[in-house]
Amino acid sequence: MGTYARERAHDRVAALAGEGLDLVTFWCEARDAVRPAMPYYMTPCWFTLDPASLLVTSHHDHGMLGELPPEWLAHEYYGDDFHNLAGVARSDEGVSTLHDATGGQPERSFSYREILQPYGAEQELLLALRTHDGEPWGVLGLYREPGQPLFDREEREFLRALAPHLAEGARRGLLVGEASDPEGPEAPGLVVLREDWSVDSLTPGVERWLAELPGGDWEAREQLPPSVLAVAGRALRTAEGRDAAGEVALARVLSRSGRWMVLHGASLVADGARRVAVIVEPAHPARISPLLMAAYGLTEREQEVTRLVLRGDSTTQIAHELSVSPHTVQQHLKSVFEKTGVNSRRELVGRVFFAHYEPRVRDNEDRAQDGRPLRGGPVPGPS
Repeated sequence: MGTYARERAHDRVAALAGEGLDLVTFWCEARDAVRPAMPYYMTPCWFTLDPASLLVTSHHDHGMLGELPPEWLAHEYYGDDFHNLAGVARSDEGVSTLHDATGGQPERSFSYREILQPYGAEQELLLALRTHDGEPWGVLGLYREPGQPLFDREEREFLRALAPHLAEGARRGLLVGEASDPEGPEAPGLVVLREDWSVDSLTPGVERWLAELPGGDWEAREQLPPSVLAVAGRALRTAEGRDAAGEVALARVLSRSGRWMVLHGASLVADGARRVAVIVEPAHPARISPLLMAAYGLTEREQEVTRLVLRGDSTTQIAHELSVSPHTVQQHLKSVFEKTGVNSRRELVGRVFFAHYEPRVRDNEDRAQDGRPLRGGPVPGPS
């Protein structure tokens, strides 16, 4: 494919990332943008991950399957293979092919024999969807049938350039979904403003977050906090049209109660009208932590160790991250195993996934089928 087609695809995906689309719409638009620039077999497979744990929260394959077979998920989290989503998501390169991972012998892979071949595919490429600041929000899977060229260096570089925009679109899509259909008191809120700064719409519960932001008085005078207007202004200022929706603005603000809040601003450009969506949410870098406490009674340090195990870190890496000795890590792991009723790291990953994330995957499958917004993170509350 030519350079021009790839440049057009890149620009289109970058614009889509700033349009505040729901996740399924974003995946469909991104597929259509990438298709002319990147040949692949059948359909892309999109996965969202929880950045805190690198566990899957949703998938979308444009109707090819609709529902991930349970044995596929069991293999992903209990099996041992050459290619897995979390491994690519945390890799330095951020892109990997099954051909390379198996040393040119894909038949060595269980997923090749049991998943790819039965569907007529021979090649698999996995791309980590990481934002510009390195936060992993998903993985893209692309496939090719027998007789087609291997994914080459130029194609990988093209995809790596797309990855941050795909990650931003996924992050915004999940936030919009959670704000539009709140699941609990900590769900994000959404404010949509017109170009004249008047409020177009609010999602349920966003008033709580507006009250926490300093400088505003929404309840008494419908006065928005300056931080909301600043993020909205940054997003709108760079919007030039439907195909150039502008930057996705971010701000981190200390609330009146002393907690950090994160604001995401994305321009919405359609039919000549310009609006901007501002998503407000409490900063929670690892939503899995309160879940682990509620379900298993893990201490704060045990939760930190568990989160790093879920991401695939070794004992040495965990010790370095937490500034403790490897022996201390092993002691914490022993306690975690006892509390969760498992005997190994792999069993721990599988236990957490199937207790708290597989229900999220299944709920999102139903939501996609019904046209409802998708959600990220684990299912809240004890199992």
